[in-house]
Amino acid sequence: MPFGYIGQNQTKQQVKNSGVLSSFDISLLEKQGQAGGSLELIQEQTISSGSTMAFTSIKESKYDVHLLQAKNCVSGSANTSISVRLSNDGGSSYEAGTSYQIALQYGTTGGTFGEVKSTGTSYMEFLSDSANENRSGYMYLYNLGNSSKFSFSTYQQMMQGVMTFGGSGYTTADTINAIQVLTTNTNAWTGTVSLYGVKQI
Repeated sequence: MPFGYIGQNQTKQQVKNSGVLSSFDISLLEKQGQAGGSLELIQEQTISSGSTMAFTSIKESKYDVHLLQAKNCVSGSANTSISVRLSNDGGSSYEAGTSYQIALQYGTTGGTFGEVKSTGTSYMEFLSDSANENRSGYMYLYNLGNSSKFSFSTYQQMMQGVMTFGGSGYTTADTINAIQVLTTNTNAWTGTVSLYGVKQI
């Protein structure tokens, strides 16, 4: 939520006002997508079978921050994580091998805590799983359209009795123009994933 400002000669002023934005002004700017932090829904997809989902039109030249929101995701068998891979050729292929670095922490209602980390994996961690449970979570992705910077992600997920948070990095400076959401063991899964662009001013 953007906050009011006081002063003169403000840049990129979208609403004519005396120097303080009212709650109405802020609400209007957000609805018009002109306030920092506003979200534009780029695409929403639901998968009912199969192991992969692809977003091949991500508006990477418009947004330097993207948001993935996943809900009601269930895999066909236990120990099946739902992960993310990136593409620099519009989704014709996705970076795998040891292209990514990950670090995450988890905690359970039973008092168990731990971490997972790697300097070379084939995916960005997103929705982990150990007991075939319904999962939801979100992931922010940064710098996808910037060919001079690495691409990074941060994420958080929740399932029954377990929370996980962490981040990943694709440590090659590249223009990323497609995102794949998948189970790396190719097991089927169901769920809905939405891709947003995060407006910045």
